[in-house]
Amino acid sequence: MQTVRHSEHTLKTALISKNPALVSQYEKLDAGEKRLMDEAFRPDSDLFGPITLHSQSDWITSHPEAPQDFEEFFSDPYRKIPSPQKHSIYVQCIGLLGNTRSISEEYVKWLKGYCEAFFYGLTVKLLEPVPVSATRCSFRINDNTQNLQIHAGQILKFLKKKKPEDAFCVVGITMIDLYPRDSWNFVFGQASLTDGVGIFSFARYGSDFYSSHYEGKLKKLQKKSSSDYSVFDNYYVPEVTSVLLLRSCKTLTHEIGHIFGLRHCQWLACLMQGSNHLEEADQRPLDLCPICLRKLQSAVGFHLKDRYKALVRWVGAESIDTPTVTPEHSRADPLSLPKPVEAFKEWKEWITKCLAVLQK
Repeated sequence: MQTVRHSEHTLKTALISKNPALVSQYEKLDAGEKRLMDEAFRPDSDLFGPITLHSQSDWITSHPEAPQDFEEFFSDPYRKIPSPQKHSIYVQCIGLLGNTRSISEEYVKWLKGYCEAFFYGLTVKLLEPVPVSATRCSFRINDNTQNLQIHAGQILKFLKKKKPEDAFCVVGITMIDLYPRDSWNFVFGQASLTDGVGIFSFARYGSDFYSSHYEGKLKKLQKKSSSDYSVFDNYYVPEVTSVLLLRSCKTLTHEIGHIFGLRHCQWLACLMQGSNHLEEADQRPLDLCPICLRKLQSAVGFHLKDRYKALVRWVGAESIDTPTVTPEHSRADPLSLPKPVEAFKEWKEWITKCLAVLQK
């Protein structure tokens, strides 16, 4: 295990900059916001800590990248910024996210609400869900895991064509595994920053995906023609759990962060850290470090207190046990499904600490 620890001076410069205009901008933050942001370079901070590497296969070790400080982010001439005309994040569901239609609809609403709180001040809208056949994308069975996969790049082209006029970005979400090209095994997601579109799969976040009894395996693809999508009529969808929801929220906000121009974080433990595998993704925090938080705040324009309060409201006052729903349920069955937030408990406590610093 290895710790990536930067000096107080390095973190302070990455957050505030040496550019007089950006320093002045920082000084105009209210006292509470500066107090929270300054936690970035406090060595004894219990809110923001250094990055911990657990293996040689972790992202930073295997994908060397130049770090992006606030000044570099702010000065990037190519990054996309929301405007009054393009102020909406659109979410496009492809296929069902739950094993009944009502569960799928609830799941998308939970993700919408989470995005509205995370990107506080922007509007999040849902596009009408579409089946895989509507995208006309290629698909296959993975040779290693024997699960269905759909072509990520072709879905991006579909999303670009559907992008509404007021869209800052359009993100597709699915419970079907993705592949970017024939030579690749899989990809969690893919985005085009230029076009403001992305597609992300939560298929591998189910608790049983890597188990020997995974029910989504198919031995052979019986395809009558290139336009025959009947194999998706009853494709396997994992059971909705609190951990699945937490992982979905992480992935969705991380990838939309990239569309805003945030690169992988290499300063502190942060949602924007890269991840090579599920274990590393699980070790990432659910929220942003102060350096990445300042980047997002400068792009969107929220007050930190309002954003954190919105996130606490999304979690709700209590955790609720999730009722078990089996694949045998009809996909049209109406079912009341409380939001499963047990896995968010520690994170809610962390936000409460952040709010205490802001309101001190």
